[in-house]
Amino acid sequence: MSSSDRKDLSKKIIDACLSMRRDGVNQGTAGNISIRFENGMLITPSGMPYEIMTPEDIVFVDENGKAEEDKIPSSEWRFHLSILKDNPNFNAVIHNHAIYSSTVSILNVDYIPAIHYMVGVAGGNKIPCAKYATYGTQELCDNISEAMKGYKACILKNHGLVASDETLEKAYHVMMEVENLARLYIGVRGIGDFSILPDSEMEVVLEKFKNYGLNVKHKNKK
Repeated sequence: MSSSDRKDLSKKIIDACLSMRRDGVNQGTAGNISIRFENGMLITPSGMPYEIMTPEDIVFVDENGKAEEDKIPSSEWRFHLSILKDNPNFNAVIHNHAIYSSTVSILNVDYIPAIHYMVGVAGGNKIPCAKYATYGTQELCDNISEAMKGYKACILKNHGLVASDETLEKAYHVMMEVENLARLYIGVRGIGDFSILPDSEMEVVLEKFKNYGLNVKHKNKK
């Protein structure tokens, strides 16, 4: 890819970061976003406010985990790179500390069950939770890899959430849906008993999801 391609992708990352702030799903500099690029990825820098970020600040990290000189990638670059390596069909990763997902991460649960058919947006019949590990560590990478097998998203225990997909736009869609589901889950747990969709129904939903939402191709309207 050319330098102009890199600049365009970097702008997309910054725009998505600013959208997270506007959508109320991230605080401060806690979140980070990456996009697959050449033999590695482009990722947000460490500790820089989104409002002052420029395309030149976005950091390239190669497939071996080496960042370009004079730039410091997000402290979570390891699991971004790990997710992209584990899933060749994913090209973007989003991580944040969205309030409701982070609240679920503190509950003593292993997943968000199929309380609503939109759970299928993450690729299965639940939203899995990855075991806790210190941020920025290989242990956290391993825990996320285990939890995300067959899924596009997971909750990080006592931490936040991570979502990934073919494009940044799709990954953002998954992330927002997971946050909405987390909000629903917390709500129904507080009310009392609730129903869960059976696996047989979720199989039907997942098949229908192959032609649903952002996966649908639309003709350009004039």
